[in-house]
Amino acid sequence: MIQLHPDCLMFQMGGGEAIPCSAELVSVQLMGNAAGALDPALVRNAARAVLHYFKVEMGKTFVSVGEFSRALSRVLRGFGLKVKSCGAVETPRRIMESDLRQLACDSGKGFELAFFRRLRDELRQQLNQSPQLVRFAGLRGCVKQLSGARRWTERCQRLNDQIVEFLRHCLSAEPSASSCALLVV
Repeated sequence: MIQLHPDCLMFQMGGGEAIPCSAELVSVQLMGNAAGALDPALVRNAARAVLHYFKVEMGKTFVSVGEFSRALSRVLRGFGLKVKSCGAVETPRRIMESDLRQLACDSGKGFELAFFRRLRDELRQQLNQSPQLVRFAGLRGCVKQLSGARRWTERCQRLNDQIVEFLRHCLSAEPSASSCALLVV
């Protein structure tokens, strides 16, 4: 995977596509003609502060344009500028995703024992960010990797069911999961 430049984020567009872009460029695009009326250094530093917030403090690599623009407008208002929203922006759905197959790889030689511990830790880490949905993808590949099977067997199906049941149990045991849905595919 290609690593992003430190001053870039992946911006999710309305159609679902994601593009890498610098925070400064997005802020200039969002502000349009009003960007020329403001001090360029102020806009640049505000955009960098918002980028730092999302990348470092929130640990995100993907941000919607609406989410970024709301945060940038809050920062600019903090400097005493009057910033108007250019229309109603839909509230972002917080969806956290994890790859089960990658978790199985990360478990190494511990196989299922290490995998289930790693899975619980991953779920807790995702729930700490208060998502509306936690999505675990790659269940079939994960099961085949953990069981060492090339074809789907009864043992694979049992392990598949154990993983789903384990995630349900862990989710119900977490106090912060009251308003969170779980999707395992």
